[in-house]
Amino acid sequence: MDIAKPTAPIFRRPATLWLTGGIVALVVVLTASMALGKAAPSVLRSDVWIGTAQRGEMKREIRANGTLIPRQIRWITAGATATVQQVVVEPGARVEADTVILQLVNPELQANFEKQRAALAGAEAAVSAQRALMQSQLLDAQAVQALAESDLRTADVKRIANERAFDKGASAAIEVKQSQITVEQDRKRLDIQTRRVAAIRNNATAQMHSEEAKRDEAASALEIARQQMESMSVRAGIDGILQQVDVEPGQQIAAGAKLARVARPNELIARLLVPETLASSLTLDLPVDVDTRNGMARGRLIRVDPSVRNGGVAVDVAFDGPLPAGARPDLSVDGRVVLGTLSNVVNIGRPYGVGPDTTGSLFVVHVGEDTAHRVPVRFGTMSSDRAVILDGLRAGDQAILSDTSQWNGYDTLRLR
Repeated sequence: MDIAKPTAPIFRRPATLWLTGGIVALVVVLTASMALGKAAPSVLRSDVWIGTAQRGEMKREIRANGTLIPRQIRWITAGATATVQQVVVEPGARVEADTVILQLVNPELQANFEKQRAALAGAEAAVSAQRALMQSQLLDAQAVQALAESDLRTADVKRIANERAFDKGASAAIEVKQSQITVEQDRKRLDIQTRRVAAIRNNATAQMHSEEAKRDEAASALEIARQQMESMSVRAGIDGILQQVDVEPGQQIAAGAKLARVARPNELIARLLVPETLASSLTLDLPVDVDTRNGMARGRLIRVDPSVRNGGVAVDVAFDGPLPAGARPDLSVDGRVVLGTLSNVVNIGRPYGVGPDTTGSLFVVHVGEDTAHRVPVRFGTMSSDRAVILDGLRAGDQAILSDTSQWNGYDTLRLR
């Protein structure tokens, strides 16, 4: 017969032991993995930029790169549609205001010029004919007026004679009355003729103004045609250097198209591109030191672009004195805009990607340690290479100033 064996507890069964052991091992592995994932990353000390905070004066200046450009530039554009016939002057040559640099051609402009000249001649002839006609009409009316004046005087003389004869009894009353009526009629006729002469004179003035307006319109059209003809000989317009010609012989160009550029090379300014994060501190007339590679030149801000382009704000610098030898248009220069000096402030080299009056964090390195700990920092005023520390660092503290965005999830960084 079978003998019943005692049943082992479930936690002592082999399968249960294996399962428990696996779970424990998995927990250990996961814990180790998590611990490994949170381990502080390491970096070579030579691969990061470490700066030291200091207390004292900080010169506020903004550094920017740019080029020298002519202060006065004249873009020459086409006055009418045409074809480039000849490039008379090549870029780089010195030109005067009336120097012809391009010769254009457009046969239609010549035909239009002749047409407008004929139209003006016709308009002037019409003015002369209208003036002669108006003068003739006015003279006729004035002749009638003179005749009416003569008739009135004659009738008045007869009236006076009849009245004297009547007083002496040598004339009848009816003759006196007839002479008085005749005088009254002649006076009215003279008045009407006088008003007619005035009306003819006013009408003549209006007619002449109309014809003269047509003549002036024709003269204006002829002047435009003449200017278009003259624009076929493209002139520099100012004394200077012909910097570039944007067309070539045989090319068809439209009215308003850019043809060439002339500049005065002896009047140069510096155009710098200031980072947009520092542009808020810019004001006109700030002093600027410009390095032309051949020497330094002092100037002042005369323009600040109101818009941001390519991550920066363009500013123009006018120079107080002559530029060093070798300065020429398009020469690359470095500029330093001097904003002033702050005294007795904690400052450090400007950290990567930090703007003025913001908060952030830096990895602070303690002396004698091979680890850096993240510390919250409040920044104040900044220049191109220095930043004021309002809170978070003290004089003598060292911090990593290079880009640490790849370690944003860590509070500790090991240095090797």
